Amino acid sequence: MMYDFLVDLFGNSVIADIIAGTIQSLLPLFAFILPFALFAVYLERKVSAHMQDRLGPMRVGWHGWKQTIADILKLIQKEDIVAKDNDKLLFNLAPIIVFAGSYAAFAAIPFTSIFIGTEIDLGIFYIVAVTGIVVAGILMAGWASNNKYSLLGSMRSVAQIVSYEIPTMLVLLSLVMISGSMSLHTLSEQQTGYAWNWYIFGGPGSALSKFLLIPFMFIGFLIIYISTLAEVNRTPFDIPEAESELVSGYHTEYSGMKFAMFFLAEYANMFAVSAIVVALFLGGYQSPIGYLGDLIGAHWMIPIEQFSWFTIKGVFFVFVQMWLRWTLPRVRVDQLMTICWKYLIPIAFVNLIIIGLITLL
Repeated sequence: MMYDFLVDLFGNSVIADIIAGTIQSLLPLFAFILPFALFAVYLERKVSAHMQDRLGPMRVGWHGWKQTIADILKLIQKEDIVAKDNDKLLFNLAPIIVFAGSYAAFAAIPFTSIFIGTEIDLGIFYIVAVTGIVVAGILMAGWASNNKYSLLGSMRSVAQIVSYEIPTMLVLLSLVMISGSMSLHTLSEQQTGYAWNWYIFGGPGSALSKFLLIPFMFIGFLIIYISTLAEVNRTPFDIPEAESELVSGYHTEYSGMKFAMFFLAEYANMFAVSAIVVALFLGGYQSPIGYLGDLIGAHWMIPIEQFSWFTIKGVFFVFVQMWLRWTLPRVRVDQLMTICWKYLIPIAFVNLIIIGLITLL
């Protein structure tokens, strides 16, 4: 898509390849992830403040919007402290690996019909695989810190992420059975038209199977959203960073830029999992009400509208994550495992079988 456009523009495939590769590798980071992380930190402060009947940041800029920028500038200037008993190589590598794993997931997420990092057929499989690198980075951070709180936090995080991968995969398999594709771009294209074609409403078409699928798609949506909360360590599943028990979990020993990389990875993950849920169940970048560009004949507006819809849907689910964080209490370790192994996995498995039977109709 973008590559074809650049070949037409420059008439040279090598130059087009270099420019397309540079844009596709750097654009999501500098044009979306960094600004989004700053916005999300500000939003979380305001959401938490209003839920606790406070105002939040108000003094620096209009309604305190410059406070987050000032805090980030302060954070990246802080001294980088490495204790003498740390495993320095692994300690320094861990934040890079965690951030790289989180950032790599964006390569297969379609922001519009013309912008996707790589349109691989195994998009869902790629995201599940590449985010597994984050697990290795977290375990590395806990081990290399030589701190019992960090090690306990990392072990909790790894156990939690690996456990909740199972119901997530079962729901993903359900979508693959219905759509016949593992590409998030293809899934988004299949849900074009109006909201009634979204997979949460049984997908495109008007056959009997569509109506039979609706309740089971809602169940699948709830399971994958709960699982993604656990996979990004958000409340009520934030036991890897439980302040009252583990200080700050696996990043207790980190400071300065390395801590900022963990911080950035966490907020990037919040949007990434929301974007995946949106692409699977809620039409991806597709508009629920049609396109203004189509209505007035300005087709160049359609990708801009698609990006806007995708961002609005994704940010809404990030807001829900924040809402839940400041509403629900943290579950215990045994409760966290009970929710996964006794409830989510059996329900997701039965849901998968029923969806498979319906698709055979």
